Amino acid sequence: MTQTGQELWRRVPALGVDAGLVALSLLDAWINLYGEASPLMWTCAAVGSAGLFLRRHVPMVAFLLTLPMLVFMDVAVAPVVALYTVAAHTRNRPLLAGCALLNAAASTLVWPLSDAFSGEERTWTLIQFVYTLAMAFAPVLFGQLVQARQDVARQLVEVEEAREHESALYAQTVLARERAQLAREMHDVVSHQVSLIAVQAGALQVAAQDPRTRDGARAIRTLSVNTLDELRLMVTLLRASGGRATELTPQPTLADLQQLIGNSGIETTLTGELPPGISTTAQRTVYRTVQEALTNVRKHAPGARAEVRLWHDAQHFGVTVTNTAPTRPSVALPSAHHGLIGLRERAELLDGTLTAEPTPQGGFTVQLQAPARPA
Repeated sequence: MTQTGQELWRRVPALGVDAGLVALSLLDAWINLYGEASPLMWTCAAVGSAGLFLRRHVPMVAFLLTLPMLVFMDVAVAPVVALYTVAAHTRNRPLLAGCALLNAAASTLVWPLSDAFSGEERTWTLIQFVYTLAMAFAPVLFGQLVQARQDVARQLVEVEEAREHESALYAQTVLARERAQLAREMHDVVSHQVSLIAVQAGALQVAAQDPRTRDGARAIRTLSVNTLDELRLMVTLLRASGGRATELTPQPTLADLQQLIGNSGIETTLTGELPPGISTTAQRTVYRTVQEALTNVRKHAPGARAEVRLWHDAQHFGVTVTNTAPTRPSVALPSAHHGLIGLRERAELLDGTLTAEPTPQGGFTVQLQAPARPA
């Protein structure tokens, strides 16, 4: 099917498709029953055909409603559509094999049932059963193929998202390395020079005889000490910040945590709270921990649910992010674990620790713990 044909097919409403299949099934039954139909046969044909309206919601019910049709008539549309729908909606292989066997058994039986097992018809009944069973597996295999194609398409999307995420992580790592180098240079060069100025100003303040000179030296020394404090803060921020270009804008805090969870695309619950008045650096560290943990859930545990729990006691505060086991197969992707390394460095800036380990239930948990201190 061409791309234009696929676009046109997607525009057809689902109810219209089902109505067309029901009409086609009734036509198939009418061709097989014309001239020799009883009310019971027509009832089975009507119920089996109308059951196709249920195939998107309860495919097993739609399939079971088509079985009486096969006993009375040699129809193909309704049973094939129902079998395909069941195969496209389930991964239970024994169930699919049982459905194919039921389809073949109903197709092989003739009315009255005693005629199917008479001495002359027994061999022919067995041959017809094997042939019909082979035909029944065709829609089953096709439904499984469509399901596998959907899985592959979903995995390709996840791979593309993972590649973009890896590229962003690499860029973040490069920029963080540059900022760390800048922080070292500021610390080694600028702070050294400012310290010398403060020392010289202190010496001048002690040795000077003129009061105006002593006041000037005192002012220089005070400004130098304040500059050193500001420089230490800037160095700490440079080492703690991430690697995105938006890091130069105001950094996220706990007020942005709910929005982060809402935009994560993961079924996540947020519980607990942190102590009031924690520092901006601590708030940013908690935010980045939750962000990286949810990113890893989306990357490595497709379909999993997550819980973000904020907590604190008399000595510590922190956040714990736990996810359940994945419900869909994940794609093996290369990873240098830069995210967790960065989180551990952020935790160390708070004199805290970060742990990341699997849970016994098949999920994963990430916990940040830091000592409580005044803002």
